[in-house]
Amino acid sequence: MSAPKEISLKKIANHVDEKRLWGRLMDLGKIGATKNDGVCRLALTDEEIKARQLLIDWAKAMGLSVYTDAISNLFFRYEGLKNDEAPVVTGSHIDSQPTGGKFDGAFGVVAGFEVIAAMQDSGFRPQAPLEIAVWLNEEGSRFSPGMMGSEAFTSRRSMEQILVVEDADGVKTEDALAQTLASFPDIKQRPLGFPIKTFIEAHIEQGPILEAHAVSVGVVTGIQGSRRYRVKVVGEDGHAGTLPTPQRKDALFAAIEMIRAMRHKFDVEDMKYTVGLFEVSPNVPSVIPSTTFFSIDLRHPDWQTLKDMGDLVMTICEQNKGPCTVTVTEIATSESLEFPSEIRECISAAADEIGIANMPILSMAGHDARQLHYHCPTGMIFSPCDGGISHNEMENCNPSDLAEVTCVLAGALAKLSG
Repeated sequence: MSAPKEISLKKIANHVDEKRLWGRLMDLGKIGATKNDGVCRLALTDEEIKARQLLIDWAKAMGLSVYTDAISNLFFRYEGLKNDEAPVVTGSHIDSQPTGGKFDGAFGVVAGFEVIAAMQDSGFRPQAPLEIAVWLNEEGSRFSPGMMGSEAFTSRRSMEQILVVEDADGVKTEDALAQTLASFPDIKQRPLGFPIKTFIEAHIEQGPILEAHAVSVGVVTGIQGSRRYRVKVVGEDGHAGTLPTPQRKDALFAAIEMIRAMRHKFDVEDMKYTVGLFEVSPNVPSVIPSTTFFSIDLRHPDWQTLKDMGDLVMTICEQNKGPCTVTVTEIATSESLEFPSEIRECISAAADEIGIANMPILSMAGHDARQLHYHCPTGMIFSPCDGGISHNEMENCNPSDLAEVTCVLAGALAKLSG
């Protein structure tokens, strides 16, 4: 079979099957399903292993080759006419938040399968091979910080740094990773960081903008930056009824003062300031808290603004620690970035040729595409989600929106692979 001189993107798009796409999403969503119709499928757990097996079964039924690597990323390969060329890659992740939805990450993976199925059904064979990537632990819900698969692949973080990370139960990434890899002993491993021609990630927006504009396809311009911290405040426990207030070293009150001061300081346009994790010890009603531990998540589209604000975290914590001690650790830093114009134009042109309305949009959340941006030309395509709700069991999408994004993804990948 030879590729046509002129790629008919509409022909490929016409073979995108909305029911097949939705059915696969629902089947994947059954693995780790919660009682509230969400998903809890944490990285390197038995639930994720079951999800991997489902994807492998789909791939084998479609005649795709299956590979993995040292960090357990999965790759499903559709051979092209020139298989010595670097592949064009799409995909996302299948791990979730503890109370996550069925579409975050999973849509980008399932959309990749639907793109290849549509190409096969339409008789289109790409020049360069196409691959679907499933990146490990994007969410960081079990092992923090996330993006482990894409960061290891692109050498943004070393395997040595990743393997020693422990979950809340003290299980090391190294041990959980070994269990996952041992579950699939027949899958061939490839080296980390092999050449990629282009990477395109389809994802739900996780925000309300596309829905508000009634547009089903967002051409992502870039990703806002983020700085993430862990703060530990150490005071001294004591009797709640007998120790006079001036003599107390209350770690909870000190943490509250820090958080309040940062909320005031970071009240600038477009800044997102979140304290999503908070622990207090000994957490007993009649004992003065001796230790608090909390997270800080700062995000802003402009890197200089984010850098300036983030540099104040340590100072603000020190100024508000009172009689306690405080330790501030920055665990992850990601600069704001802009995807290459040629990739954005390719996606937009594919949508226009197929006849699907689209608009530019900035990603406010982090994605594996951030890491791939430093490895190869990279882009993203967004689909609306109901009410902009995500990282929530109520997360939902319109099947037709997901199908239209998949059509555009198919068109862009066909152009890039040719």
